[in-house]
Amino acid sequence: MKPEIHPDYREATYICACGEAFVNGTTRKQDVVRIEICNKCHPFFTGKQKMVDASGRVDRFKKRVEKAGSK
Repeated sequence: MKPEIHPDYREATYICACGEAFVNGTTRKQDVVRIEICNKCHPFFTGKQKMVDASGRVDRFKKRVEKAGSK
């Protein structure tokens, strides 16, 4: 690596809004980084994810296309 063109890479402690804390690498100047969401409280990882029913949208679109085609 060329000297003096890359930012300093160091470890920092990340603290989530849920209270979880972990250490990870960063180029920020801070030793403590506060985040809003982590893998312990994110809905995808906790299994509380809501599935969006897109089939209703598809049906409405097909009805609109059929209605426009009949004119």
